[in-house]
Amino acid sequence: MNVYEPLQKLGITLPPVAVPAAAYVPYVQSGKLVFLSGHIARKDGKVWVGQLGRNLGTEEGKAAARAVAIDLLGTLQAAAGGDLNRVQRIVKVMSLVNSSPDFTEQHLVTNGASELLAEVFGDKGAHARSAFGVAQIPMGACVEIELIAELA
Repeated sequence: MNVYEPLQKLGITLPPVAVPAAAYVPYVQSGKLVFLSGHIARKDGKVWVGQLGRNLGTEEGKAAARAVAIDLLGTLQAAAGGDLNRVQRIVKVMSLVNSSPDFTEQHLVTNGASELLAEVFGDKGAHARSAFGVAQIPMGACVEIELIAELA
C-alpha cells in the first residue's frame, strides 16, 4: 500500500517540519524507532488556542487533533528520509488535551488523530495510545500530540 494515495484522496498536503519553539529537536531516531516531539494544534497558521469543556467542544477538539496528526506526518516524513512508505508501524500516540476540570472526552478528541493515522496507514496505523486532560499546554494550545513510529 502506498501511503501517499490516501493522503491524495483526502486532499492532504504535508507541511514542512516546524521550527521548534524551545530547546528540543523535532524528532530523534533510536534503532528502528523514531520519536516525534509533541506538536501543538494550529489553525490557519496560528496556535489553535482554547480549552475543551470551556470554550471548545469535543468535535472542534477532534478537528484540532486531526490537524496535529497532519503536522506530525510532515515531521515523520522528514524523519523517514522523505518517504512515509518506510513507516512499518505507528507504535504509540500520546495526546494532551487542554481541558476544564469537568471535561472527560479526551479519548474522543484524540480520535481525530488516531482515525487519520488509520486512514493513511491502514493496519500499520493501529497504535497504542494515551489521552490525558491537562490544565494548560504551551501557548494556550488546545491539543498537543507526540508519536512513536517504527521505520523499515
